[in-house]
Formats: sequence, structure tokens, C-alpha cells
Amino acid sequence: MQASPIRIPTVSNDIDWDFCFHMSQQTEIPAHQQTDELYPTGGCGESEEETKAKEKEKAIDCMSHPKEKLAQSQKKVAQLIKEKMNTQANKELIRCVILSRIIFGDHHWKCARALANLAYGYLTLRGLPVQAKKHATSAKNTLLTWKANTTSNKEKEEILEALVKLYYTLGVAWLLQNRGREAYFNLQKAERNMKELKELYKGGVCELQVSENDLTLALGRASLAIHRLNLALAYFEKAIGDVIAAKGDRTSDLISLYEEAAQIEQLRRNHNQAIQYLQQIHLRALDQTLNDQAREH
Repeated sequence: MQASPIRIPTVSNDIDWDFCFHMSQQTEIPAHQQTDELYPTGGCGESEEETKAKEKEKAIDCMSHPKEKLAQSQKKVAQLIKEKMNTQANKELIRCVILSRIIFGDHHWKCARALANLAYGYLTLRGLPVQAKKHATSAKNTLLTWKANTTSNKEKEEILEALVKLYYTLGVAWLLQNRGREAYFNLQKAERNMKELKELYKGGVCELQVSENDLTLALGRASLAIHRLNLALAYFEKAIGDVIAAKGDRTSDLISLYEEAAQIEQLRRNHNQAIQYLQQIHLRALDQTLNDQAREH
């Protein structure tokens, strides 16, 4: 049994990103110039301390508008994704990056996080691994530097969340391009960062956009791509167990997992176990048919 070939989009650039990013570079006012250009100072008999205080206050006022726009864009992204308007959501993620650059600067971790979100959007909303890798790579070094130097647990949690998303994006993007070793290497890093993040939460609720099940499945597929069949099967068995624990053993979500587990067992020449997985697929499909008929009546 062979896996179906993965279709890889051939687009290597993105007009929306190039246009928006170019415009932002033209229109952005450097932080150190904003106060001087918008609010000329000097004279009036003010002391140096008073002048500096007023400059700081005006600079804060100047930045409040982009921050409001950023908050609005972040909410809009969530709504567009919910409505399955993927292209529009991706454009809004570009807007979030532009606004983050204006507010925080190119080398701040929050700007890098916005790039990681955009990379994940290119992967999951548009199916474009080339763009996904480009923006994830741009964000990586900044996030790693901030993680190494941060002292706040809250900030570290947010950076770790971004790193999980970033390495997951890189891993799956490489996998879509049939580069199993690179995929597995990055997904392992995502797994380590997720483990560190869960330790920081100390047993609390840790809800991530990239779920533990998403990561487990990706690791299973990457393991299969590099022919580590026993490891691949272990990941798929874990994913199956997690889905059963969350949704029960009759959910249709198990069908695709059983299909891939059966494929691995075929490759391991364990035909009896492969047949058992295929029988489970038949039972789940039958359950789904009966449920559909019951809803019709």
C-alpha cells in the first residue's frame, strides 16, 4: 500500500505580502523621529525634564492608534478563519505583521510572533509551504534570542507558544516538499518546546493553536517519511488513543488515522494487524452511514 503523492503548490512568491510589506516600509515613521516630526519641541521656557516628559507622552499617544488597529486585526483574523474565508484571513495576518513592525520594530519578539502566525497561516490557510518556511525562518532567531534572555514567565510562555507554531510550520512545510529529515528535525524541536511550555503551565490548561494531536500526527508522518516505521506506528497509536479519549471510539475522526496506521503495518509486513485497522475503518464508516440516515429521518 502506497501513500498518495502530495501535491505541492508551485507559487514561490506572494503579491499581497510583497505589496503590503513594501508599502509599510515607505510609510513607516521611525520611532525616534515620530515625536520630532509630529510634535515639534523647543522654546516656551520649558525645562529639559518637562520637554522630555511631554515628548514621551505624545509618543505614547502617537502609538495608540496602531495598537488599536492591531487588536482589531487580530480579532478579525479569528472571525475570518471561523467563516472559512482563508485568503482574507491571510491578508489580515499580513496586516498584523505590518502593524507589529510599526509598534514594536523589526527585532522585537512580538513582531517575530506575528511572522510566525503569518507563516502558520500560509501553511494551513493557503497551503503554500514556500512562503511558510520563508516567514518562519525570519522569525526564528529573534524568538530564540528573546527566549534565552527573558525573565518573565508570562513572556516566556508566549514565546514558547510561538516557537511551537514556528517549528511545527517548518516541519510540515518540509514534509509537504518530501524532505523527511528536515521535517522530523523541526518537529522534534516543536515537541521539546511544547513539553517545556506544559511544564511552565504546571498542570494548568494549555490551549494552543497547534494541538498536541496535530504535532503527534506530524511526527508520525515525518517518521514514516524517513522509514522509521516502529516510531511512526508509536506516534499514530498515541494519536488514536488521544482521539478515543477525547471523542470516543466511534468518531469518524479515527478513519484517516486507521488508514495511515494500516499503511505502516503493511510496510512492516504485519498484515494481520493491518487487516484489523482496515476492519475498524469499515466499522467507523458504517457508523457514519447509519448516523447520516438517522438524521435524514
